[in-house]
Amino acid sequence: MMRSLGEVEDEISTVESLQIDLGTIRAATDNFSDSRKLGQGGFGAVYTGQLSNRLDIAVKRLSSNSSQGEVEFKNEVVLLARLQHRNLVRLLGFCLEGVERLLIYEFLPNSSLDQIIIDPVKRANLFWDKRHKIIMGVARGLLYLHEDSRLRIIHQDLKVSNILLDSDMNPKISDFGMARLFDLNQTQAETNRIVGTYGYMAPEYAMHGNFSIKSDVFNFGVLVLETVSGQSNNLFRMGDDLEVLISYVWKNWKEGSISNIIEPPISSGSSIEIERCIHIGLLCVQENVARWPTMASVLLMLNSHSVTLQVPSRPAFFMHGGIESDMSSMQDYNLRVSEIERSSSKSNLISKNETSMTEPYPR
Repeated sequence: MMRSLGEVEDEISTVESLQIDLGTIRAATDNFSDSRKLGQGGFGAVYTGQLSNRLDIAVKRLSSNSSQGEVEFKNEVVLLARLQHRNLVRLLGFCLEGVERLLIYEFLPNSSLDQIIIDPVKRANLFWDKRHKIIMGVARGLLYLHEDSRLRIIHQDLKVSNILLDSDMNPKISDFGMARLFDLNQTQAETNRIVGTYGYMAPEYAMHGNFSIKSDVFNFGVLVLETVSGQSNNLFRMGDDLEVLISYVWKNWKEGSISNIIEPPISSGSSIEIERCIHIGLLCVQENVARWPTMASVLLMLNSHSVTLQVPSRPAFFMHGGIESDMSSMQDYNLRVSEIERSSSKSNLISKNETSMTEPYPR
């Protein structure tokens, strides 16, 4: 039976060895000095610091008035203390003293993937070899969560802002506050508590509350298309048309206009490899949920060019271009998200990809 990690808060006692006293963190961050602040988000601020052994750290300081942050805090500690993989962010410790709730992570100097994608200068230096490394690393991290760890984890909020990058541009999946723990023989579940980010939530989850390990596959597909195209997964104007990234990629792929999807910084990469990644991304966001691959299949397709790829069907929430669109499923999706936002406005269960918010570490 599936249980929310927020329901196992008593397990935090099993990770007491990771507890760090508040004085140590105050010293490391110059008492949470503004000069040390990396970013500010809905659940608190993130600071950089250095421990006495000269280890660089990132400290997430949850705001005292965030009840949802309390749940996410416990989820993060309990889960990351039990998982180890080179493509998952490493939790170094936590602090619970008075009103302070602090999460201490390894410091990753290249911030998050979304901060690179929205910055024209940084994006121009993100050549294909780096983008391919990011895609492969995220795929390996997800496969570990779904099949290779001693737990079965559904992340539920995989997106470019939750992919952190180390000094060698190796990706680390972060933000496990919304994750769900499955039994190893469990494949799917239902919930009335919808959490995630608008534009990333799989359709059957956003509209019906049904989720499975393939919900993460949909998110991964969106992330792949964003990484290849350098475009965020939201509405953008292309000439006179208002486009959604997934629809824009699908139309150009169908027409054989791959060059319209690929931005100049990666045009010198392997065209076969780039096209294959786009193809795999589209397989992950198809309208037909039953045809979505597992992460094991995705990694096999990414690793071996001898594996024949199926022809994807059109993506979920497909827009034909311009304002006049086949919007029935999109309207249902938007109505569902609106209902969730109204019922969850006080607890911030839905986050909306606000590019004005700088938060390079987990919420």
